[in-house]
Amino acid sequence: MKLKLDITPDLVAMMAAEIKAGERAVTAATREAGNSLKNSWRAQITGAGLGQRLARTIRSEQFPKGKPSLNAASLVWSKAPTIISAHDTGPLIRSKNGFWLTIPTPAAGRGLRGGKITPGEWERRTGLRLRFVYRRSGPSLLVAEGRLNARGRAVASRSKTGRGVATVPIFLLLPQVKLPKRLDLARDTRAAQDALPGAILAHWVDVRL
Repeated sequence: MKLKLDITPDLVAMMAAEIKAGERAVTAATREAGNSLKNSWRAQITGAGLGQRLARTIRSEQFPKGKPSLNAASLVWSKAPTIISAHDTGPLIRSKNGFWLTIPTPAAGRGLRGGKITPGEWERRTGLRLRFVYRRSGPSLLVAEGRLNARGRAVASRSKTGRGVATVPIFLLLPQVKLPKRLDLARDTRAAQDALPGAILAHWVDVRL
């Protein structure tokens, strides 16, 4: 006696089709999750007042590239990780050499490249000498004898009589600074991870239909 079992439809073909549907669903869902997380992080950064330039450092990338996979993954990262991490964790910042942190006042202006100006650069640019003023309560100061121009920057006085010359605080001196935590990137990451299984299932159903 010879027995033959026919399965209709073809079980192997069904399983292969199901695997392909799963690959497309996982790939599509992880790509959407990566893009969504990237946009959420960028929105957080601009919402915290840190600017579009820093927000645009957030990037996302899909793996593997160019083909669907059940092991698909999205990577979201920043091209300025040190700055992003500082605003995300709110660290305590101390001077590297154990002395003072110099915090420019508005009268100091900005550096030549638009960044933070240092006491040495400020003295070279203005020709004025900074003087240390110790204060028992509140931050100590680096001050200069000069005047404020129309933009509120401290400059050398042209007066030969000393008229209009004042002692202008140029830098605040602090032993340490606690940077405020302005971002919560982990919150958006958890939300993206929690939404991923449902997104995979939704894409899987759409592919099968």
